[in-house]
Amino acid sequence: MRNVRAGKVLGWRWRDNPLRRRSDVLEAWIVLAAWTLATVVAALAGILGAQLTERAAERDRAGREPVSAVLVRILPGGAPDAVTGVRYDRALATVRWRDGTGTERTGTMEVAPTTRAGSSVRAWTDGHGHLLSKPPGPAEATTRAVLASTGAALTAGLLALAGGQLVRLRVQRRATEAWGTEWERIDGRWGHTTG
Repeated sequence: MRNVRAGKVLGWRWRDNPLRRRSDVLEAWIVLAAWTLATVVAALAGILGAQLTERAAERDRAGREPVSAVLVRILPGGAPDAVTGVRYDRALATVRWRDGTGTERTGTMEVAPTTRAGSSVRAWTDGHGHLLSKPPGPAEATTRAVLASTGAALTAGLLALAGGQLVRLRVQRRATEAWGTEWERIDGRWGHTTG
């Protein structure tokens, strides 16, 4: 005697079978529709997420003007810690610059901790005399766009699949209830009751 192993048969809900119920076919269509919708929605959400992130980066860059500033001093606690040996790649410093009207301004920004007082540094302003952080470079903007589009695509796709699963479970529950009702009707004919 051969050892026969039962396994999953792909597409069994689509095959003609006397035991196949309407709900089986409906479940198959729901699964197909959910995966198709998830693929389309994920692609659209990914594209939209990337475009929105790129536009935000462009607006960020457009609102910043580079100015040449002079480092006045590194603020206390902004330099590498000699006691613990921890090295920081950025330090807070006071800088001075002239805005577009020639008015001298001062502010605080991050600089390399090895920068000395009197050194020239590049600062970014909003055009109204307020210091801003450095705008994201092309690599950072690309990374942000990729992360945003991936996150949006995954979220949208998973939501579409979850919705499809909820609809499928509802159809499955109704089919199970109908099967139970039918079983009680047939079992009653035989004079038995289940339960």
